Amino acid sequence: MQIGKSIVPWALAMAALCDCGVYAAPVAGSVSLDSCRTMALKSNKKMLIGNERVNMAHYQNREAFAAYLPSIDFAGGYMYNQKELSIFSSDQLLPTKTFNLEKQTYEFNLVKNPVTGEPIKGPDGQYIPETVALIPKEAMTYNIHNVFFGAVTLTQPVFMGGKIVAMNKLTKFAENLAKEMRSNEAENIIYAVDAAYWQVVSLKAKKRLADSYVALLDTLRANVNAMVEQGVATRSDLLTVEVKLNQAQVDQTKVDNGLVLSRMALAQVCGLPVHTQMTLQDEDSEDAWECGTTPPANSYDMEEVYARRPDLKALELGVKIYGQQANVAKASMMPNLAVIGSYSFSNPNMFDGFRRRFDGAFSVGAMLTVPIWHWGGNYNKYRAAKAQTRIAALELEDAREMVDLQVSQSAFKAQEAIKTFSTTESNLAKADENLRQANLGFREGVMTVDNVMEAQTAWLKANSENIDAMIDVHLCDVYLSKVLGTLAVPDFESEK
Repeated sequence: MQIGKSIVPWALAMAALCDCGVYAAPVAGSVSLDSCRTMALKSNKKMLIGNERVNMAHYQNREAFAAYLPSIDFAGGYMYNQKELSIFSSDQLLPTKTFNLEKQTYEFNLVKNPVTGEPIKGPDGQYIPETVALIPKEAMTYNIHNVFFGAVTLTQPVFMGGKIVAMNKLTKFAENLAKEMRSNEAENIIYAVDAAYWQVVSLKAKKRLADSYVALLDTLRANVNAMVEQGVATRSDLLTVEVKLNQAQVDQTKVDNGLVLSRMALAQVCGLPVHTQMTLQDEDSEDAWECGTTPPANSYDMEEVYARRPDLKALELGVKIYGQQANVAKASMMPNLAVIGSYSFSNPNMFDGFRRRFDGAFSVGAMLTVPIWHWGGNYNKYRAAKAQTRIAALELEDAREMVDLQVSQSAFKAQEAIKTFSTTESNLAKADENLRQANLGFREGVMTVDNVMEAQTAWLKANSENIDAMIDVHLCDVYLSKVLGTLAVPDFESEK
């Protein structure tokens, strides 16, 4: 079994992206798994985007709440007019009246026939006034070359068909949705960090294994070489050992390179420069091999799992959001009532003659809008929103079914990983004893070189499989915690 083949593809891809000649300062002390998780969560771009989405949703919720409160607006302007404003086209002559004591009423002063005393009509058929009042055109001409105007308006919604209430609920659900999506992304990042972390631990263990294997073969070569000199072994036996040693040295080089690349990948996931030198807490610790041997439960309370899963919470909030969107669409079919108050002013103004100064007045009123007929447009919009709500509910049900399968598969894989690890522990003990017996038999002359190399190869395979099984137990455990919703995620609210 070649140890170098266990290097993950993404670790190899880092070589194409990095200049291995660059040096980065080492991180002081050993770095724990929790420290790597914390660094990744603080520096990951998707997490930073998630934080901003939470902030955006929070501000949108505050914006929706502001719709409950009265809005105050100011509008103003200036206009230049080329011509002046004149009410009359020419001078105006207005007939006058005199009070008649006998009739107790006012009568027009008209030109009368001195003989008959009857009023005289002019050529146009109209009576000719005896006296008139002159209104010059200039007196009713106003300078409107420069006009300034403005208004301060206050609008208080009274009833908007439930739209404001629905928008407040919708934006609050959207804020909670952004938080759940951030938590879900945090779980994905934690799992990626764990995978990169344990990959480094695995390759560090395989590096020690490869070094030990090379040392065994080197010792065997020295012994065989001495036996060749004494004439008790052939040159062919020596060449066979040397070929095996060369292969082991190649694998040793691959493991060394893979370890460097895996450290780069871990540094990148943690948000550090890829050439940062880190010493992991578990890479030289025996505690890393103390995997939990308690198998996971065969069944779980799925309702509790649903309640803990951030992705399912997000889908539930999506159903609620679409429900509120349906209420917003429904509000478009309801009457809208608002109270309006304003103060308008202008210069020149006409409140007390036509004066060239600022003056204004208050006005208060109400505005009612009642939708009557829109050819079913608003109603169809509401029906479409209700259909979208039902789609979201069905997607939630489908996701829950997938979670059921996911939990069952994850629990099974975790059980299988624990069984595999226990088996590899047993195989490792047997491989150690087999190697000991082979070395003893070789020294006693009852075992051949091929027998020793076979025992060494079996020992190498058993150790490598034990390392892989240990890493698999750790990863299956964290993945099971992720699908059960029990993976420890930092409380982002308390960090603010």
